[in-house]
Amino acid sequence: MISFKLNGEAVTVDVPSDMPLLWVLRDQLGMTGTKFGCGIAQCGACTVHMDGQVMRSCVVPVNAVAGRSVRTIENLADDASLSLVQQAWIEERVVQCGYCQPGFLMAATALLDKNPNPNDSEIDAAITNICRCGTYPRIRKAIHRAAAIRRGE
Repeated sequence: MISFKLNGEAVTVDVPSDMPLLWVLRDQLGMTGTKFGCGIAQCGACTVHMDGQVMRSCVVPVNAVAGRSVRTIENLADDASLSLVQQAWIEERVVQCGYCQPGFLMAATALLDKNPNPNDSEIDAAITNICRCGTYPRIRKAIHRAAAIRRGE
């Protein structure tokens, strides 16, 4: 049995300790917003936060999150409204197919939590996810928009 916090709620799962967190989230806990892409931590479709840090859940064994806090895309918005990053994504028309976007949104949120005013180089260094549709310019623009909104501009 492995216990951790998921989106602020205590959960316990009875799975093999080496099972990738991605499959625990999707198959055991119903958090299907986190996507499987490559399985080798390269594409970022499976990006979640662990104790506020970006992590690729496809290569993290579930026992690594025991006693820790995990946040998924399902927890970015509150019941009343989208997060600033999600709203900026819509306003900048970032999404094409959308498959990779939950990972991008999680990475962008973590970046802005640490750096409220990133420049292009800082965005490029922090956002290493892969988008087959090539929406990178719009992603960068949306991150700048969300940062400006957070700063009250």
